[in-house]
Amino acid sequence: MSAPSTEYDLIFAGGGAAACLIAGRLSTADPLLKILVLEAGLHTKDLPAHTQPARYFSHLAPTSKTVTFNVGNAAREIGGRQLIIPSGRCVGGGSSVNFTMYSRAMASDFDDWKTVHGNAGWSYKDLLPLLKKTETYQVGDDKPTHGYLGPLKVSHGGAYTNIGKQFLEVAAAYDKERGSTDDINSMLADTSINKYGRWEKWIDAESGRRSDVPHHFIYNQDHQNLIILDGKRVKRVLFEGTRAVGVEYTNDIISRPNSDQTLVTAKAAKLVVVSAGAFGSPTILERSGIGAKKTLEEAGVKQLVDLPGVGENYQDHNVVFVPYLADDEAETLDALFRGEKEEIDKCVTAWAQEGSGLMAHNGLDAGVKLRPTAQELEELGTQFKQQWTEYFANAPDKPVIWIGPVSAYLGDPSVATARKYYSVGYYTQYPASRGSVHIKSGGDLHAPPDFNPGFLRSEADVATLRWGYKKSRELARRMGVYRGEFTPGNPIFPASSGAACKESTGPVDISAPDITYTDEDEKALETYNRKFVQTAWHSLGTCSMRQREKGGVVNERLDVYGVQGLKVADISIAPSNVAANTYSTAVTIGEKAATIIAEELGIAGV
Repeated sequence: MSAPSTEYDLIFAGGGAAACLIAGRLSTADPLLKILVLEAGLHTKDLPAHTQPARYFSHLAPTSKTVTFNVGNAAREIGGRQLIIPSGRCVGGGSSVNFTMYSRAMASDFDDWKTVHGNAGWSYKDLLPLLKKTETYQVGDDKPTHGYLGPLKVSHGGAYTNIGKQFLEVAAAYDKERGSTDDINSMLADTSINKYGRWEKWIDAESGRRSDVPHHFIYNQDHQNLIILDGKRVKRVLFEGTRAVGVEYTNDIISRPNSDQTLVTAKAAKLVVVSAGAFGSPTILERSGIGAKKTLEEAGVKQLVDLPGVGENYQDHNVVFVPYLADDEAETLDALFRGEKEEIDKCVTAWAQEGSGLMAHNGLDAGVKLRPTAQELEELGTQFKQQWTEYFANAPDKPVIWIGPVSAYLGDPSVATARKYYSVGYYTQYPASRGSVHIKSGGDLHAPPDFNPGFLRSEADVATLRWGYKKSRELARRMGVYRGEFTPGNPIFPASSGAACKESTGPVDISAPDITYTDEDEKALETYNRKFVQTAWHSLGTCSMRQREKGGVVNERLDVYGVQGLKVADISIAPSNVAANTYSTAVTIGEKAATIIAEELGIAGV
């Protein structure tokens, strides 16, 4: 369509991964369907920051406009800090700015969505065909849980760093109770749990390009019936009675500074889909009068539907990336992240000519999803025991923590000298803690939300991170590139302690005893995790697909309770967490939503 009108069949409030996938699928299936997508961020077409995978770190720069920096309220559980949690703020959302890490939920995660939360059609068996539909798995043939004809490519990327190789070599020799796998993201316990393996990426093995949604569902096709308006922020959904009939929006003040703030109305004849992510979707609903009475009253919004689950059940993965000093032979992305022109030019040339090299990479070559052994379970202690008994013990495919190496320093660059580093990260797969996201103002759509991340409210999460540090450190200090801990990013143990962090001339022997931590060391480690824990960018859950009386916001058809003609379709509808980075789950939700909407509109071929 050459110019925007005010009348459409479908309107998407938000233009992230799920919205672009759904709009692309529907637009292709029915060329007569008039679709509008409104995105607060800007277009990403053919921009190196979005097509060259290793540039992901640029999106975290303080001046970045490609993400929204959601600032959490200060919390004593994390040392009085305010967590800053980025979310995608461009066409394609997280798919266009994430770390390109290919990571899939476990089968029981989706089964829980059906059996625990009562959503028919959302089990692993139901969703596996959609997971396969989206991807072309370039790593190996005939893997039964992977797809080979989809738009998004999955590979190991354009390099295999010696850091990743050494991590797996150490794991095989040191952690002999656990094995290895050639399909770490099969979604099945026998190949994905307690197995070390190479980690795949959302990167095309041939071109080296990021496998994002807009370049593979939108920009590569001539959608005459689809308009994407970038730099537009949706204020609210418009209703006639309790039926959604359109949206009200204006220019986004970050994407378009000093722009006209006049509100514009767009009408939707068939459906409005809120698809603005874990932060944007609940706040749009609340500005539209859908939410808890007290929240809406305090924000000056007249309530249309009493739905107290809106904005609740916020979840993320709690991550810590521990930095280590690496020798000069380490293959890292540090020079790229520091902006060293000579190294960038060399990597861009390899990427452009061959689709290979570190620019076609994310620095993450290996990892493991861990469940504790009997001895490790004892070490996790009583803080974790109840969560283990209630959640993990009878679900053998659910890991407790993820651990993996990153071939770069990921901490505060102001305290790090120009040298080579590597990080070994760990994050809780199913944090017990919960948070919330709510509006403060119904009139000011640019006002930041009242955001409580909720990190480490549960002592079970504290215990999990403590185990993660100890386990990851034992692997890290046995790697050949190891030259000691980078002390500004590690716990401050007493100088006399055997756990004290320091520089080293080389790794310890594979057979060296594990570090023993005193009670004082344990306190220092807890203080460290509370001080250094960060977001994994995996926000979800704030418009949960649950029964209404159990805090649900949408039903299994993604319909918002209490109204008609309005759905939510993005990662915010996840009723419970997944043991994975959330991109794969977000596009699966998009595929499922596309089939639901097509069925309801009588559209074939989606």
